[in-house]
Amino acid sequence: MTAIETPPLNDSDRAAIDRFVEQAWSEFGLAENTLASYRSDLTGFARWLGGQGSALSVASRELLYRYLAVRAAAKYTARSNARLLSTLRRYYKLMRRIGAVEQDPTLLLDAPTLPRSLPKALSESEVEGLIRAPDVTSPRGLRDRAMLELLYATGLRVSELVSLRADQINLRQGVLRVTGKGGKDRLVPLGEEAQDWLERYVAQARPALMRGRITDAIFVTARASGMTRQMFWVMVKKHGQSAGIASQRISPHVLRHSFATHLLNHGADLRALQLLLGHSSLSTTQIYTHVAREGLKRLHAQHHPRG
Repeated sequence: MTAIETPPLNDSDRAAIDRFVEQAWSEFGLAENTLASYRSDLTGFARWLGGQGSALSVASRELLYRYLAVRAAAKYTARSNARLLSTLRRYYKLMRRIGAVEQDPTLLLDAPTLPRSLPKALSESEVEGLIRAPDVTSPRGLRDRAMLELLYATGLRVSELVSLRADQINLRQGVLRVTGKGGKDRLVPLGEEAQDWLERYVAQARPALMRGRITDAIFVTARASGMTRQMFWVMVKKHGQSAGIASQRISPHVLRHSFATHLLNHGADLRALQLLLGHSSLSTTQIYTHVAREGLKRLHAQHHPRG
């Protein structure tokens, strides 16, 4: 993928994008990451339009076609272009509703066909090795073990894990209250093993890391600040290497995929899994049935005498 050279964003388009982001946040309660993606996509399109002597408020379908062609030539992926179109559809739908634009250039445009990519999952033994990799005799190691146990036991998104606060955790009932995409709350069971490690972390390691300082975040660094997604990603890679897992096969999101796949392998109900993962649509969850099916095929081929 190569960068598309564009002029700076003009003031009117900047104001329009700000207005859209504020409206989208107030109406739909979208996550910061989603709003940041919307802003990035809209800014890129608006800057390119500026180079064509146009703007977001008067963009035509022809200009949008040309922009997609430029992106294709710059090696942007079909998935990236599909996300762009999704952003633009939401933008023009909202802006037309409030009377900020007269035409919607996304009408009658089809999203590019996306290849089905099955989520990666570790084997149960690999997950066990990863979880056991941290040195739990140190505060950082105990924290890492608790985070890995919790992520695998609950299938949380990484952003949900690192942003956990004390008021979201009910150790007496063994559940978490998680605010996911779209500001939707869900209750997720901890499981005995994850709850035990979380209690040990909160009682022993967290006070040692905090050293009298105060923060709402449950999982903290040695500087007493909340763990970030980037820091957790580095930590998972480090422990994956210690467990002998190839770096290209391991990431925080792979543990979420492993959680879902292993539950299905052990007979979990698909709708229950949908609730645990916080998916708004069952079709999103159904992709894991393909992962589980592929695993069963390999097991049959490996062990059946006529496999």
